Amino acid sequence: MADDLPHEFGRILVGKSDIYQYLTLALSNRHGLVAGATGTGKTVTLQVLAEGFSRAGTAVFAADIKGDLAGIAMPGDSKPHFVQRAKDIGIAYAADDFPVAYWDLYGQSGHPVRARISDMGPLLLARMLELNDVQEGVLNIAFKLADEQELLLIDLKDLRALLHHLGENAAEVTTRYGNVAPATIGAIQRRLLVLENQGAEGFFGEPELDINDFLRTGRNGRGVVNILSAGKLMRSPRLYTIFLLWMLSELFEKLPEVGDLDKPKLVFFFDEAHLLFDNAPKNLLSAIEQVVRLIRSKSVGVYFVTQNPADVPETVLGQLGNRVQHALRAFTPRDQKAVKAAAETFRRNPSFDTAAAITELAGGEALVSMLDAKGNPEIVARSLIAPPMARAGTISDEERQRLMQKSGLLGKYETAIDRPSAFETLRDRTQPGGQDGASRPSAGGLLGSFTGALGGLFNKTSAGGGQRMSTAEIALRSAVQSAARTAGTKIGQAILRGILGGKSKK
Repeated sequence: MADDLPHEFGRILVGKSDIYQYLTLALSNRHGLVAGATGTGKTVTLQVLAEGFSRAGTAVFAADIKGDLAGIAMPGDSKPHFVQRAKDIGIAYAADDFPVAYWDLYGQSGHPVRARISDMGPLLLARMLELNDVQEGVLNIAFKLADEQELLLIDLKDLRALLHHLGENAAEVTTRYGNVAPATIGAIQRRLLVLENQGAEGFFGEPELDINDFLRTGRNGRGVVNILSAGKLMRSPRLYTIFLLWMLSELFEKLPEVGDLDKPKLVFFFDEAHLLFDNAPKNLLSAIEQVVRLIRSKSVGVYFVTQNPADVPETVLGQLGNRVQHALRAFTPRDQKAVKAAAETFRRNPSFDTAAAITELAGGEALVSMLDAKGNPEIVARSLIAPPMARAGTISDEERQRLMQKSGLLGKYETAIDRPSAFETLRDRTQPGGQDGASRPSAGGLLGSFTGALGGLFNKTSAGGGQRMSTAEIALRSAVQSAARTAGTKIGQAILRGILGGKSKK
C-alpha cells in the first residue's frame, strides 16, 4: 500500500464523504452489516474490509459465492473506475495482494472441509435435514443413545447405523424417552439420502477442520484470507448456512475468552445471511443470538452481508454496530417500507434524508456509520467507498492451483480417514461373541439432561474405537457436574454449546 494512503494505526479506511470514514479495529469485534440490492457494490465493500483486516494482521473468513473474491490473492489490475475512485477520494491507487487459503466442502476448488456428525449436534442436523418436530425429537433420542453407549459418530454411515440400532431397540427406548416409530426413523433415513445426493457425504468425516488453520498469518504478518468456494455449495443453501453456523459454534467453543483486544483474531463474513434466518425455529434463532453476543469476547467479529437489513432479526441486528448500506430499490409499497426501516437503523444526519439517499446511491456509494471511540454509532454519512487494491474478480484454475500449492495446508486435509466408529462398533456387536447392544443406564433428572445435551463432552476415543477418559477429564467432569447442580446459568451455556455442536471427540 502506498505511504500516502490516509490510513492510521488501528483503523481501516472504508470511504470518504466530507471526511474519511474509518472502521476502528479495536471495535470491529462489535460486529457489522453490509447491505444493499444485487449489483450495488456489497462484494467490493467486503473485499475492501477484508484487505484492511489482512493488512492489520487479522485473519478473515468469507464465502465466495460468485468467485469474485478469489482475486484478492492477486495484485490489482488498475481498473479505470477504481483508479478514478481512488483519485476522487484523494488517495493513490497502489496494486496489492494478500495471503489466501482456498477451501471447498467438496474438495474441488480448495482444501476439503470436514466435520464430525457428533460435532454438528442434533439441532443443526435437524435443521439441515429439514426435519419436523417429531423427527427432530427422535434424532435427539438417537444422540442420547449414542452418548449412553459411547458410540462415536463421525460420518453418515455412523448415523445410519445408529438409527437402525435405534429402530431395533425401539420398544425399550420408547419406555424411557418416548415413542420411536419405525416410520419416523425411515423418514430421517430418507432425508439423509437426500443430503448425501446433494454432496454432503464428503463433508462429514475426518480429518476434521482445525480452527487454528483459519487464524494464520502470512507474509509480513498479514492475516490469511480464508475463502470458501461456495458457487456449487449454494445449490444446497441449507447445507451452506448450517456449515457457516457450525463454523461460528466451533469458534465460540474452542477459542479462549480474551475480551476486547486492539484488533480481532478473526473476522467472519456471513454472505447471503438471509438464508440463515429464513424459517429458522425459535430455539435456533435464540442460539444464534447468544453466539453472536458472546463470541465478541473471543475476539471474533461477525459481519452479515445481505440485501436488506430486514433480513436479519432485530435481536441480532441490534448487535451489529458497524454498518455499510448500499442502494435499495423502492418500486413497490413493500420495498418502500423496507427502505424506511433500513433508514431508521442509522443515527440521523440532519444534512440529508436518509431514506431518500438509500434509493439514490450510485455504484460505489454507500451510507456508512461506524462505531466511534466510545463505542457509539457515528452519524450516518453518504460516502464513496474506497477501491480494493487487489484484483476484484475471478482467477483461473491454474492460478488457484498454484496458490493452493503455496498455502502451507496442502496434504493435511486431502486424504479422508475412516477409523473405527459407531458403524463398526454396532456391526461387531451383531457378530458372535459381540455385545448384545443393550443400552447402559445413565444419570437421570436435570444432570442427565445436561450431560446428554453436551453430546458426549467428556468422551475420549482410543485408536481402537473404545472410549477412555484421562484423569484430567475425570476431574473436569466432576467439576462440571458440581457446577451444574448449583449454577443454572452455567447449565444454560453448556446446553447452548451442546445444541450448536459439542466439543470435539478425538
